Amino acid sequence: MLDQPLNSLGFAKAPADTRVVVAMSGGVDSSVVAAQLAEEGYDVVGVTLQLYDHGAALAKKGACCAGRDIHDAARVAETMGFPHYVLDYENTFREAVIEEFADAYLAGATPVPCIRCNERVKFKDLLATAKDLNADCMATGHYIQRKMGSGPELHMASDANRDQSYFLFSTTAEQLSYLRFPLGHLASKAETRALAAKYGLSVADKPDSQDICFVPNGNYAAVIEKLRPGSAEPGDIIDMAGNILGQHRGVIHYTIGQRKGLGIGGLGDPLYVVRLDPDQRHVIVGPREALSTRTIPLREINWLGDEPFTSRTEWHLSVKVRSTRPPRPAVIRPLSATEATVELLDPEDGVSAGQACVFYAAEGSRVFGGGWIWKGR
Repeated sequence: MLDQPLNSLGFAKAPADTRVVVAMSGGVDSSVVAAQLAEEGYDVVGVTLQLYDHGAALAKKGACCAGRDIHDAARVAETMGFPHYVLDYENTFREAVIEEFADAYLAGATPVPCIRCNERVKFKDLLATAKDLNADCMATGHYIQRKMGSGPELHMASDANRDQSYFLFSTTAEQLSYLRFPLGHLASKAETRALAAKYGLSVADKPDSQDICFVPNGNYAAVIEKLRPGSAEPGDIIDMAGNILGQHRGVIHYTIGQRKGLGIGGLGDPLYVVRLDPDQRHVIVGPREALSTRTIPLREINWLGDEPFTSRTEWHLSVKVRSTRPPRPAVIRPLSATEATVELLDPEDGVSAGQACVFYAAEGSRVFGGGWIWKGR
């Protein structure tokens, strides 16, 4: 008897005998993944997470996992003929993502809650649920690639404009062995929408969500004030020598690198937020060159290399310190399995505690993990 060839998800059995849980946000990307796998004959189970207050969710458009999106995911499942479940993860999401988001802003950091959601909810609890459902794997609509080397490797998406590797750096090797990303090889979002139209999905022309799902209209400060009453206390805007230049309406309204909206115009050269001191309620401003950073301390490192992270004193890779910036050459020096110092070959502006620093191959598309930027000891 000949060996069974691998199916498109990498299993040596027929699609009908392969169960895959698809994490469905209600958007076009995950809907296409579910529809495509269903059409290929896989045993598809759609799961959508209810992540935050039902009333607020129903009123909020354009965010993942809101009431409208749950309805859209259910319609896709009905259209393609596979089961769909909604799981209430509101308490988990609040504890694992929202509370830390508020605390990080209050500490003067700039958090990335979408990474924490992938790390602590979708690829942890939801993945465990998929295993409880006896699924062979879990698929998502993320634009990133999983390739096989000596084991499963994480790679950037083919479409650099859609690549989501920055938000998935904390995916562990164990999780990667169970996850599948069927859209990562597509050349453009237009291809995804064309597939949605081909399958007759109602979400084919649905706009992409832009905001963090629990932050209406991008107003971070309003959410933090609601979560932490009294957090927006006014204070002084000072220069790097300690001179008071004006007043601010709360440290939570400012981010590192901000130039506009400071209310201190007419002082000559442009000034930027270079540091936040929540304890003293100070917003410290300075010239653009004061934003320049060459050395970055990292902790909570997730390493996806073939050799142990501490097996070398230096790793010559490229790093990305914000999701919108291209990878830049750097030297990464491990301090332990989970901490390191990164030296940028060319300094970057606006590096902020709370953001991620993601590691990439110096050449090629492979993602080697990354860590969280912090203020250091």
